[in-house]
Amino acid sequence: MYHPPVLKNRRTLLERSEKFISDTYFTDCNLRGRLYGDTHQLTSLSVSQTAKRISYSEAVQQNFQPCKVGDAFGSTWWTCWFKVVLKIPEAWRGKEVHLRWESDGEGMLWRDEQPVQGLTKEGEKTSYILSECLKQNEPHSITLYVELACNGLFGAGQGSFIAAPDPNRKYTLQKAELVVFNRDVQELLTDFEMLVDIVKMLGEEDQRGYQALFTANEMVNLCDPTDPDSFSSARSLAQKFFSQRNGQSQHIVHAMGHCHIDSAWLWPYEETIRKCARSWVTVVRLMEKNPEFIFTCSQAQQFQWVKNWYPGLFSRIQYFVQKGQFIPVGGTWVEMDGNLPSGESMVRQFLEGQNFFKAEFGQYCKEFWLPDTFGYSAQLPQIMQGAGIDRFLTQKLSWNLVNTFPHNTFFWEGIDGSQVLTHFPPGNSYEMKGKIEDLIKTVKHNKDKGRANHSAVLFGFGDGGGGPTQLMLDRLQRVQDSDGLPRVNMSTPDRLFSELQAESGLLCTWSGELFLELHNGTYTTQAKIKLGNRRCEALLHDVEVGSCLALSQNVGFSYPTKQLQELWRLLLLNQFHDVIPGSCIEMVVEDALEYYKGNSLSLDEVHLSTFNTPNICISTFSTEVALRHGSYLQADGTVRMENGLLQAVLDRMGHLVSLLLVDWAEAHKFLKVEFPVQVRSSNATYEIQFGHLQRPTHRNTSWDWVRFEVWGHKWADVSEHGFGVALLNDCKYGYSVHQNIMTLSLLRAPKAPDANADMGHHEFTYAVMPHAGSFQEASVIQHAYNLNFPLRLIPDMNNIRPWSMFTVSSAAVILETIKQAEGKNNSLVVRLFESHGSILSCFSFTDYSCDLLEQPNYSRPAEVNDSKVSLTFRPFQIISLLLRIF
Repeated sequence: MYHPPVLKNRRTLLERSEKFISDTYFTDCNLRGRLYGDTHQLTSLSVSQTAKRISYSEAVQQNFQPCKVGDAFGSTWWTCWFKVVLKIPEAWRGKEVHLRWESDGEGMLWRDEQPVQGLTKEGEKTSYILSECLKQNEPHSITLYVELACNGLFGAGQGSFIAAPDPNRKYTLQKAELVVFNRDVQELLTDFEMLVDIVKMLGEEDQRGYQALFTANEMVNLCDPTDPDSFSSARSLAQKFFSQRNGQSQHIVHAMGHCHIDSAWLWPYEETIRKCARSWVTVVRLMEKNPEFIFTCSQAQQFQWVKNWYPGLFSRIQYFVQKGQFIPVGGTWVEMDGNLPSGESMVRQFLEGQNFFKAEFGQYCKEFWLPDTFGYSAQLPQIMQGAGIDRFLTQKLSWNLVNTFPHNTFFWEGIDGSQVLTHFPPGNSYEMKGKIEDLIKTVKHNKDKGRANHSAVLFGFGDGGGGPTQLMLDRLQRVQDSDGLPRVNMSTPDRLFSELQAESGLLCTWSGELFLELHNGTYTTQAKIKLGNRRCEALLHDVEVGSCLALSQNVGFSYPTKQLQELWRLLLLNQFHDVIPGSCIEMVVEDALEYYKGNSLSLDEVHLSTFNTPNICISTFSTEVALRHGSYLQADGTVRMENGLLQAVLDRMGHLVSLLLVDWAEAHKFLKVEFPVQVRSSNATYEIQFGHLQRPTHRNTSWDWVRFEVWGHKWADVSEHGFGVALLNDCKYGYSVHQNIMTLSLLRAPKAPDANADMGHHEFTYAVMPHAGSFQEASVIQHAYNLNFPLRLIPDMNNIRPWSMFTVSSAAVILETIKQAEGKNNSLVVRLFESHGSILSCFSFTDYSCDLLEQPNYSRPAEVNDSKVSLTFRPFQIISLLLRIF
């Protein structure tokens, strides 16, 4: 029957459409209330609870006790295995049948001895498809198992998700039933949702928004929730709207599934293993149903965990990697912190990660992928390029507290001049949901309009895992090319960066570090983790050097390749961006400290066995004993106590070395040591990976004063012409230099997410080093190495002859690493870098240069002259050399 047009009120029409699909209002008569049809009880439900994380084969042998919906289980970190016995009613033939499961824990469904889907309410995964259209020959009686972790997607915080975990929390089973799922209702709900969101996001001034509003209203007119036959006409209206295409100049969105999983944060490492499996098995199921679906995934360590614990799932992942749907990215062992690991540790992140991806998937990663860490070292571009990567994706600088970073797509230049093409997704998130809001924000917030017309949209639940859902894919499918919105392509990182590179002529360049204006406390919190990291880095260095020297003197020496790889991988794991920064719960801290303890013990054993080789003795650095082993203070000047503080007054060339023992029991306090110095300079210099950089000592602009606390490694220096003062340490990373006051951060006392962070006994050393001339001329860099690499005394080594294998002719060049080459028993890798910030030539020794993955560069044979090799360095350049020893 024809109805004449009437005046339409925007707010009234919008609310009408919203309530028609609401999950809160009118669900007894609206469309949302028809999503599920008939329900049927399970045949039986029983449970076995354990405090341990056990395998499937072990779990099914346990004693199961009857349970019911509404029962509580746990405590926190326990595991509940549910045995689910069901029988689908014969009357449901031809219908889509789901197991509906809701709880406040994280679930994994097992069928036929294999994991098949994650079931996590917070991740919008609350049902498992038993049959898309029930047939007579399909099994109707089925036994399933649900492995329920007694923790949520974001751990088990008491009062707030970031708080310390509540150890006594219980977890409730809220739904467990068979249901008929009305797919046609779900499709129509998605149409309505997308139209309503277009109305909201485009606003009152946009013609396309009104078209969406009127389309949704007419669909409400046509659709009777009780009559499925009315749905097709309503869907036709939606499809007509979505099929109206864009112009060719519209922004292009590269949509990629993503599931950022913190390797540890508000949950321990062991739980992350299950988070990976729950998330990735769901991704694989989505790929089986959606051949166009692309998923990006980083962190070789997580792949290794899944390979070890879920080999069947790993085989499926390998299959979809070969199909080009499951795409490994990142190239590193974990998504490490971007500030605190040493230069060599960063190299090993890429070496271990890239080698793993090549071995397991036949390919190296092309993109560095680090979306969630607390800043990015200015040496990363060179390290990336050395590992075969010249593309970088992150979004963390959108979290800046004060200043808005000026670009989304740009070239990032490191301290040596290396450049990498860099992209920050303009939607400022790595866990979008495929909604209209995500697409509009991506276009609106693009800071490089006119320079770059392509952007990434990473969709899927993240941080605690979860990943994409079918609903997210359905949303994006509807608006692939719809007028008023950006064009949406299901894409890959390679396609995105290739498009950006092709139109890169107008892109700007950002030189120097990418400093995050937030979370500065991560440079200091959990001091024992930072101490363990620094010491294990030094131990691994020394054992590798000693082993290489032993190998060069005795071809029969067995280089500890496997042991060193295992120990390096543990160290690299602890460099994850919520572990070494100290932003994790106490359980993670305990695990990390145990890894460091095991590393130290194992390295000591390897170290001693190395030096059982005749004629080998090594002093890795010529330590000045007064700096490291002098006894609590040595100073030229006076020392006094005043107001409970230890104060030292030094003459202009006095030295102060302090070994501190601290029993820390404070709350919400920050312990720092300050040194007012008689130096005036507008900049201070800080050591970073394979070099150093300068930061201002003044607070002229917001970009200056927001760096009230900065990070550095073994030393910082402030100098004027002819004189300066350096501040050295053996395990600290937080610094501040404001005008003439140098500050080193020592300990913090935050109460979340670890209520006991930094409590207890601490031992650390720092040194104040006044010097004449520049810090380069005063050998500050060498003194800092001396402080961090003490002499190692080897017992029973009296009958040795002194000898030297390596010599470098310039004090500006640091010989950082000597190790056995990967897969080459007769070759060593020698890594050097220019440390002063200058162009120079020096002599060394080798056959060929190589990249950081130790691939020889045969096009650049070494220039040998009188048994020496001539090398030319640009400022802060890293050069790796291959040396055949037999």
